[in-house]
Parts: sequence; structure tokens; C-alpha cells
Amino acid sequence: MESTHDIRLLLAVLAPLLGAGLVMAAGKRPNVRETCSFLAAATLFIITASLVSDVHAGKKLYFCVFDLLPGLSVALRADALSMVFALSASFLWVVTVFYSAGYMRGLHEHAQTRFNTCFALALFGAIGCAFADNLLTLYLFYEIVSICTYPLVAHHQDAESYESGRKYLTYLTGAAKGLLLPALVVIYVLNGNLDFANNISTGILPPDVNRWVTTALYACCILGFAKNAVMPLHHWLPSAMVAPTPVSALLHAVAVVKVGVFSTVRVMLHVFGVDTMQALNLGLPTAYFVSITIVVASIIALSKDNLKMRLAYSTVSQLSYIILGVALLQPAGIEGGLVHIANHAFSKITLFFCAGAIYVATHKKNISEMSGLGRMMPFTFGAFALASLSMIGAPPVAGFVTKWYLLKGAFDARSVGIIIVLLASTLLNAAYFAPVVYSAFFGEPSRADLEHQHREAHPAMVIPLTVTAAISVMIGLYPGFFMRFVHAVL
Repeated sequence: MESTHDIRLLLAVLAPLLGAGLVMAAGKRPNVRETCSFLAAATLFIITASLVSDVHAGKKLYFCVFDLLPGLSVALRADALSMVFALSASFLWVVTVFYSAGYMRGLHEHAQTRFNTCFALALFGAIGCAFADNLLTLYLFYEIVSICTYPLVAHHQDAESYESGRKYLTYLTGAAKGLLLPALVVIYVLNGNLDFANNISTGILPPDVNRWVTTALYACCILGFAKNAVMPLHHWLPSAMVAPTPVSALLHAVAVVKVGVFSTVRVMLHVFGVDTMQALNLGLPTAYFVSITIVVASIIALSKDNLKMRLAYSTVSQLSYIILGVALLQPAGIEGGLVHIANHAFSKITLFFCAGAIYVATHKKNISEMSGLGRMMPFTFGAFALASLSMIGAPPVAGFVTKWYLLKGAFDARSVGIIIVLLASTLLNAAYFAPVVYSAFFGEPSRADLEHQHREAHPAMVIPLTVTAAISVMIGLYPGFFMRFVHAVL
């Protein structure tokens, strides 16, 4: 595939960085600050969207920022896989800007300039990961995401948030430096470069590399990208729920965890390759390994009364669907895993938007306190119900497309165990989401709630969650847009 030099890739990466600078310059002028955030987000989305036609045409867009050593450069590329992540993240940043303004102002949160600056920097790192052309570039932007999101996790600046922030950095940077970075060095020594392969079949490692060395490198990469929240390196994610809800939405849908799973599948497909994984029998063992996370995290979610904590463990579980699908090494499974990057993003951000709107309107965090609130806040809980259906995998919402392809991939792989895992996890998803929706719409509100007569949160919060819920339905009914990119990966 011939590469086309395209400066739009650099402009896309620089847009959130410039936005962060403008937000800092705006200081304590909230209207100017939010306008700068919106313009940066809109600019990023427009630039990313402008790449769609070229990628659909089969072009590989490329931009070299600078060379470090022979075979080692900081470079960007846009291909079908990167577009799934970049389009989702850039669009959702636009929506989140509006939501964040309503949330942060509604609760009179402090340090809003720092919050918006770090938010933009996190997107700078995420888009850099999406468009990374090689492992070095991916690693550098991956670490930028970790560092720039620490102030968001520790936003409240109390003992709990500082402790969560320390755990967050320890897990993410510790795994990256202790496992991922050494693997990168060895791969460079073995191969002479870190460039991603142009197709998912062959990978980049020489065929004469010892199978145990390749397996060890593979394990280091899977565990080194700890943002994928695979157990046992998942504890940072529930702890990060002390952050404001827009941060939780960023962590769980837009940037951080998606950077983790995107990086993981990028390495699985474009460093090791399907052929190598099949030859070394790495596929199904990986699928069974992440199945533990899928099931155990769902069981833990059942035990959580705090809504954000239940959503956090749901995220831990759902992320592993992406890795599981790719690990099946079947076209349908890979398609199901990759499209879940987008499907999960729109549905999960809706759920966290709803959790934040509920808190702003009622100051309630626990599910047991939300009985009857659905009749007082129909838009919020209606959106929550739709996004819950997506997480369960019920039609006509986006998650159904994911589950359909994953099950087909499991059948094609003739793996009865994975089929059982997918069916069991679907029942568990229903078990921890259905009671929330049922209680909200059909439960009896408390006397205090009846006296207070809660209403919907500010429209700046309700409109974004309605939009993302509607899009979840649209990409469930018409999955072709993202599936076209996913088909092109194969």
C-alpha cells in the first residue's frame, strides 16, 4: 500500500494541544474557556472527518514528525483501524465539552481551568495513539495520556483522590515502563524498526525468532497496556471513580481505557499478526484469559450499590470483549471486537452522563436511593435504559452488533467455552442493569423525593446524554458506517 504524505494528521494531533494552551490563556473567564474547548474539539473532529474519504479509498495517510535513529521515528498514520477510535473520540469530545460545562458549573467545582486544560491534553495523547504509525509513537502518546489525566483523577485534592491518583499512576506507568518499554527495546533489536505492519496477517517479527521469546514479548505487551483494565491490573479504574463524572466519562469512553484496548489490539494485529498468533497458539488462551475479567468483573458489579462503581466494573468487563474478539482470530470475532471500540464508547459515555445528571439534580449516588426517579427524570433514565440495553447486547442498540459478531466468531472458532462466557456475561449484564431501570420507573419514590419533586438536570447535561443515547440506537440500526472501517482492517 502506497503511503500519502498528509499534514492533516499533524494538525489533528496539534488541535487539542493548541486548545489546551488557549484554555490556559482564558484563565477564569468561563465563557471564553469553554468556547476555546469547543473550538478545539470541533476542529479536531472536522479534521478527522476529512480523512474518511481517503481512508475509504484505501489510502494510507502518513506524516513523519521527526526521525530519531535508523528505523526509529515519531510518525503518524491514518488507516481503517485508527479511524474507528479517532472518529469516536473526537466526536465525543465535542459532546463532553457541553456536558462538562453544565456539570462543573452546576456543582461550582474548583480549578475548572486546570480541568479543561488537562482534558484537552488527554485528547492530545489519545489522538496521538490513534494515529501512531509505530510502537515508539504509540508508547510516547500512551504515557502522555497517563500523565495528563492524573490531575483529573486527583481533581478534588483530598486524601482519597490523591490516593486514587497515586494508584492510577503506579499501575499505568509502572506497567508501561516495567513491561511494555523493555518489550519495545527487544522488538527493535530483533526487527530493526518498530513500524506497524500494513496488514494483520504477518506481523513484523522475523520468522526465526524463538517462539518463547515471541510469547514473552506478547505477554509483556498485553499486560503492559494496563489501561485495558485486564485483571489483575484493573484496580486503578474503580479507584479513579472519585473524580468528577465528566472525568469518569473520559476515562471509560473517550480516551483512557479506549487508548488501552486500542493499543492492545493494534499490537496484536499489526506487530504480532494473525498468522504468528495462530502458529504459536496465542489466540484462544488470550480469549480465555480475558474471559476471567469479563465474568468476574460482572459479578463484582452486581454487588455495588454506588452507581459509578457499578459502571466502573461494567467497563472492566466490557473492555475485554474487544480483546476477546480479536483473540478469536476469526474475521467475525475481530470485527465484533473492533466495532465495540465505538459501540461501547457511545453507550458507556451515556451511562456516565446519566450518573452525573442524576447526582447534579438529586445529589444521589447509590442505586438503592433512586427508586421512582425515572418518572421525575424521564429523559435521563430513558437514555440510561437505552444505553443499558446496549451493554446487555439487546437489539436495536449498538451492543447487539458487537455480541452478534462475537458469538459468530466464537462459533467459527468452535469454542464452546467462549460461547458460554458470552452468554453468561449477557445474563450478568442484564442482572446488574435491569434492576436500576426497573426501580427508577416502577419503584416507589421516597417521601423526601416526593416532597422535593426532582427535575431533570440542566439542558447542557441532558441534551448531550440524549444525543449519545440516540447515536447508540442509530449505530445499532445502521452499523454500516463503523463496520466499513472494520471490514477494511481484515
